[in-house]
Amino acid sequence: MLTASRAPELKTVLIATGLVLTMAMGVRHGFGFWLQPISQAHGWTRETYSLALALQNLLWGAFGPFAGMAADRFGTAKVVLVGALFYMGGLLWMAMVDQPTLFVIGSGVLIGAGLACTAFGAVSGIIGRTAPEAKRSWAFGISGAASSFGQFVMMPVEQQLISAVGWQNAFYLLAGLVVLIMIPMAFQLREPANQPSAGPQQSILEATREAFAYRPFLLLVAGYFVCGFQVVFIGVHLPAYLQDKGIMAPGVAVMALALIGLFNIFGSYYAGKLGGFLPKRYLLSSIYLSRAIVISLFLLAPLTSWSVYVFAAAMGLLWLSTVPLTNGVIAGIFGVKYLSMLSGFVFFSHQVGSFLGVWLGGYLYTRQGSYDTVWGIIIALGVFAALINLPINEKAIVRTRPAIA
Repeated sequence: MLTASRAPELKTVLIATGLVLTMAMGVRHGFGFWLQPISQAHGWTRETYSLALALQNLLWGAFGPFAGMAADRFGTAKVVLVGALFYMGGLLWMAMVDQPTLFVIGSGVLIGAGLACTAFGAVSGIIGRTAPEAKRSWAFGISGAASSFGQFVMMPVEQQLISAVGWQNAFYLLAGLVVLIMIPMAFQLREPANQPSAGPQQSILEATREAFAYRPFLLLVAGYFVCGFQVVFIGVHLPAYLQDKGIMAPGVAVMALALIGLFNIFGSYYAGKLGGFLPKRYLLSSIYLSRAIVISLFLLAPLTSWSVYVFAAAMGLLWLSTVPLTNGVIAGIFGVKYLSMLSGFVFFSHQVGSFLGVWLGGYLYTRQGSYDTVWGIIIALGVFAALINLPINEKAIVRTRPAIA
């Protein structure tokens, strides 16, 4: 338990991680705006750029457990510093490379590694270790709200940059902004002192084996797959979907994605707050079921700019509200010593879903000429995730060899 003298430290950590997440997630959420200009400039189908973003998401997840291990062992600051450089390199690569295979692989590796080192998985450990247990879910909610604020702020910025200076120069400017903000914030991420615990400590291998042998953890992994599939498909393909349906004004898509970010500030914050005193499994189940309902109503209703805005606001409330709850369940079950690593494993499942969602959207559109099949898959997955979160046991695991709680 943290002492009262450490309260300012929590505030500093939340501000620093919040700004890092604002940039990491804000820039990443706007990649859909480049789908059409890059495809047209290079003469690619939508599938090529979709595959690049799909690989970014997949490698983000694959690198996540290792970034988490490094953050847990060597400190979050060092991991964020490395991640900022990878992120910058990835944005420059996307601006300069026009060979399809090199574009897909290079941007996938660089952006994937950059996000793994600067997004939720990497910073969740220091937040969990700094926040008192009673405030932990709330603190995760604050970090989720920060990433949502980034989406709200960066959506119009990125679209305006593309319009004002061109898609290539927009990448150059964002690369500079990433390092100018992330690197100073990394130096503010000082780890709290380790708290003593009785008995021998778990090793990384023991913690990993324990988690994957525990059914509630596997259910979280399966549920997070659905989250990734849903949000990344919508984030990347919604602008193109709206144009296909006759809403040609780019401002509608920009406003929709900005509204998702705006309302997700409240959704993430209040999900974390509610997770402090309500069963997190029921909240998670409600979120996934609500997504399925909202998407169904959006597809059934007449499509207008206002129906898009209502859909975006509703989805925003549900967008990343799963993050503080999922991290809260992991911390509550396993403790915080290896929280970044375990969150990284769960997030890998999220990113496998992201890979399939964004790639399948481009693949099926290329072959079928519409997104109808993918929308149907998204709705069915939402119902599935709602059901599998219900039986999760949130109680702390009983160990004969305790780890830091």
